[in-house]
Amino acid sequence: QVQLVESGGGLVQPGGSLRLSCTASVSIVDFIMGWYRQAPGKERELVATITSITFGSSTNYADSVKGRFIISRDDTKNTLYLQMNGLKSEDTAVYYCNARRVIPTWANYWGQGTQVMVSS
Repeated sequence: QVQLVESGGGLVQPGGSLRLSCTASVSIVDFIMGWYRQAPGKERELVATITSITFGSSTNYADSVKGRFIISRDDTKNTLYLQMNGLKSEDTAVYYCNARRVIPTWANYWGQGTQVMVSS
């Protein structure tokens, strides 16, 4: 069973920063990795994704976080990161790590989530 374990969430004041980490129990080399979030009463939404190194580690961001968040990966550590700067109250949510691939076989995994609360 593949496990994704997130860490780094917490309470931060508006304008502050947090760095989330997601460590996988298997190699993430073949996976497209991503961060999603779900605020109370809302649907889960995409925050950012990053392709595998084979495909250039190309990144994609939701418009709401562009210029403030940075997604990165360290495949040697099987770890995904999300650097969050300039946090706003609307960033408050549970943040989930996702790993998915099509080749060599289809797979899609989720972490258990980490809470981020932005409040003064």
